Amino acid sequence: MTEVIFRAARRADVPAIVALLADDPLGAGREATGEGVAEEVDAAYWRAFDDIDADPRNALVVADLGGEVVGTMQLTFIPGLSRKGAERAQIEAVRVRVDQRGAGLGRRMISWAVDEARARGCRLVQLTTDKRRADAHRFYAGLGFEASHEGMKLAL
Repeated sequence: MTEVIFRAARRADVPAIVALLADDPLGAGREATGEGVAEEVDAAYWRAFDDIDADPRNALVVADLGGEVVGTMQLTFIPGLSRKGAERAQIEAVRVRVDQRGAGLGRRMISWAVDEARARGCRLVQLTTDKRRADAHRFYAGLGFEASHEGMKLAL
């Protein structure tokens, strides 16, 4: 049996990552995939990948199973003055391919991310999840995350 490895995303992974981001009711309305996608939208994904890849405080990670991308997440390391100058890790855009859900991959991904944050010296790991994702709320709570704050966003 092939083992899942977690590694930095490569440019060649971008189409698979975008497909994962679009593969749910919320993402389907936010992401541009498939036929008829405007060239400038596609270019935005490539620019974003290049920006993330060049930034030492960001890591775009994939779960690789036998050369196939079966999961993804982005880690951002944020310096701060609060908590006595603590650095925190932000976990964003966590996705697991539909045929891999329910087998523990998401749990392994988050555990790996927390271990990476700990190894870097972060004192806090945080994430946001859409209020409409009740399953995700239960999942993260089961991993020890607490809904301690109310997040707010302003779409621009």
